[in-house]
Amino acid sequence: MTQEILLSPLINPMLLAALAGGMALVTGFALWRRLSGWWLRGFGAVVLLLALANPSLQTENRAPLSDIVIAVVDDSASQRIGGRPDQSAAALARIEAEVAGLPNTELRVVRVGDAPGNEGTLLMSALAEALANEPRNRVAGMILITDGQIHDLEQAPDLPAPLHTLLTGEKTDWDRRLTVTNAPAFAIMGEPVTLTLRLEDQGRVPAAEDGTAVLQISVDGGAVSEVVVPVGRDLELPVTLPHGGMNVVQFTVPVADGELTERNNAAVVQINGVRDRLRVLLVSGEPHAGERTWRNLLKSDSSVDLVHFTILRPPEKQDGVPVTELSLIAFPTRELFLEKIDEFDLIIFDRYKRRGILPEIYLDNIRMYVERGGAVLVAAGPDFASASSLYRSPLAQILPAEPTSRVLEEGYLPAITGIGRRHPVTEGLDGAAEAPEDGAPPPWGRWFRQVDLLPKSGEVVMSGIEDRPLLVLDRVGEGRVALLASDHAWLWNRGFEGGGPQLELLRRLAHWMMKEPELEEEALWVESDGSNMTIIRRTLGDAVADFEITAPDGTITQHAPVQVSPGRYELTLAGQEIGLYRITDGDLSAVAALGPSAPREFEQTIASGTLLDPLVSSMRGGIRAIEDGPLDLRSVDAGRPAAGRGWIGITPRGAYQTADVTVRPVLPAWLYLVIAALLIVGAWLWEGRRRAPVRP
Repeated sequence: MTQEILLSPLINPMLLAALAGGMALVTGFALWRRLSGWWLRGFGAVVLLLALANPSLQTENRAPLSDIVIAVVDDSASQRIGGRPDQSAAALARIEAEVAGLPNTELRVVRVGDAPGNEGTLLMSALAEALANEPRNRVAGMILITDGQIHDLEQAPDLPAPLHTLLTGEKTDWDRRLTVTNAPAFAIMGEPVTLTLRLEDQGRVPAAEDGTAVLQISVDGGAVSEVVVPVGRDLELPVTLPHGGMNVVQFTVPVADGELTERNNAAVVQINGVRDRLRVLLVSGEPHAGERTWRNLLKSDSSVDLVHFTILRPPEKQDGVPVTELSLIAFPTRELFLEKIDEFDLIIFDRYKRRGILPEIYLDNIRMYVERGGAVLVAAGPDFASASSLYRSPLAQILPAEPTSRVLEEGYLPAITGIGRRHPVTEGLDGAAEAPEDGAPPPWGRWFRQVDLLPKSGEVVMSGIEDRPLLVLDRVGEGRVALLASDHAWLWNRGFEGGGPQLELLRRLAHWMMKEPELEEEALWVESDGSNMTIIRRTLGDAVADFEITAPDGTITQHAPVQVSPGRYELTLAGQEIGLYRITDGDLSAVAALGPSAPREFEQTIASGTLLDPLVSSMRGGIRAIEDGPLDLRSVDAGRPAAGRGWIGITPRGAYQTADVTVRPVLPAWLYLVIAALLIVGAWLWEGRRRAPVRP
C-alpha cells in the first residue's frame, strides 16, 4: 500500500498563486508594522490557501508483477548441422532451470525457423515481435541461442533490458563453400560460355588441406566430369551448352573430412540455350499461291537465315529464251546440296517434283543428311502423287508415308487425331484439350486438296478426307521428317471461311523439326517460382510411371502425377525446401533448382558473434560460447555490467499492478473555515490585549 498527496485547486492555479503572493505581502506588512498577531494572520492565510488548493490523500493497493525473460531459439537450417541442436537444447534447459530458481521471474521461449523464400534467419524480427507481445516495463532480460549468422540486423528493436547471446558451434568448425559469381541467363548453343566460380574455406581449416579441391561438373544430371581447382581464387570455367532451351549446369565439390555441411558444396546455374542463327533451305517447285506463305513465315523471324531455291522456269518450257539470259548467276546447287548441306537446320520441299535439276546423288545426300541429324519437311501438292514424285527418289527411304497416286479434291476440315492431341506440334491447336464429343467441327476453314497416303511409320497427327493421313511426323536416325499431304494451308492464312492457325502450325512444325526442347514428344521438366515447383511429363503413351524425387537432403519420395490433358501429366509440390532436386520416372530424368542451390542460411556457417556484438554491447550484455560450459543467471541493477565470467545478468524491473485506488480530502472544507476563522479572530484578540505603541 502506498499513499501520496494530490492537489486539485478549486480555482485557477494562476489566480491561486496571485492570492498567495497578496497574502504574503499582507503578512509581511504586518511584520514590518510589528503587529504582535502577524504570525496568526500568516497561519490563517496559509489555511485559506490550503482550502483553495484542495489537497487530497490518494491511497493505492499495488500487486507486484513478475519479471519476464525472453529466450529466442534459432531453429533455422544452419542450426541443424553438427551438434548444434543438442547444444541449443542443453542451453535452453539451463536457462529454464536458472529462471525457475529466481523469485518472481517468468520465461518466454520463442523459436525461429527458416524464413520463407531465401530470406535467411530473421532473428531480430522474432525478437521485436516477442517484445511487442509483452509489457516492456516487465522485460528483465533477453537471451539469444543462435550461431550468430542472422540476416535482419536492421530490424533490431529498442532494447528495454540487457541482451545476451549464447553461441552454438565449436572452435574447431570449418566449412567449404562453392559459389557462382557470374553466369549469363542466355548462351548460344555450340559456343563456349564463361562462368565465374569461387571456392572458399571458412573457419579453422585443417592443416591436411592443400588448398585445392576436385570440382565435378554435369549438365542436366548427365555424365560427370572432374577438374582440380584452387581454393580461395576466382575460377573462369568455359561451358558449352549441348541443346537449346533450359540447361541446368551443376557444380559440386566432394565433402572433405570434418567439414560442417555439404549443403553449400553445390551450385546450380540455369542457362537458356539459344541458336545463333537458324539456317533454312526452302526448295520451291512450281510457283503457287502458298509459296509466299512459307517465305513470309521464315523471313518474319529475324534469327532465321533463309536460302530460297525456286524453279521459276521448268526445263520443259520452250519459249526461245537463251539459257545465258535466264539468270544473272548460276545457282550453287552443288555447294548447297553436297558441300554445305550440314550447315542447314531444316530443308523444306514445297511442291517440288523431280525434273532433273537435282540429280539423284543430291537427293541421296539429303537422305544421309537426315540420318545424321538433319530435318526435312515435305509440303506435298499434286506432283507428289505423280510419276515425278519425290517419293520416286532416294528420299523414299526416309519419308513416313507412300502416295497412292490419288489426289482428292473436295472440301474438308482438317482434324487433329487422337495421338495428335498428345503431340506437342498439334496439342491444343484447336483450343480444346479433349476431342469434341458432340461432333463439333474444328474452329477453322476448309481445305480443298489432299494427296492420298499410306502411312509406313511415325505418327499421324492430323487427318483430312475420311480420316486419311494429312500430317505425318517421324524420326529417322538422328533426324526428323514431316510430310504434309496438302498445299492448301495458305487458305488459313488468307482468312478463307474464318482462316485458321496456319502460322502457329507451321511454326510448331518447323521448331519440332529443329529439335526445340519445348516441343519434344517425350519430355520431363520442372517449372518453379522459388518456393513451389510443378513437375510436367509429356508423353505419347497412355500412362506414365510415378515420379521419384530426390530432395536436397538426400531423402527419396515417390509421387503419382495427375493427367491434366491428353499426354500431359503434372505434379505440384508447394512449400518445398530450398535446394537442388532430382526427378526421374525411370525413363527420363530432370534436375531442378528450387531457389538457390546453397540457401542464404549456408553462405556463412561458422558461428560468430560479430554481427550481434554492437547490439549486445549497447545494453552491457554478453556473448558466450555454449561449449565453454553452463552459465549462471543473476540479478543486477540497471546500468551495471550484465555479464561476467561464468554468468549473465538480468535487471529486475519492480513492475506492479494497481488493484485499488482511494482518494479522500485531507481535511473537510468546514474544518478549514473554522481553523482560518479561529486564527484570524485570535490575531485580533491578541493584538487588542497587547497593542504596542505606535512609533511617530
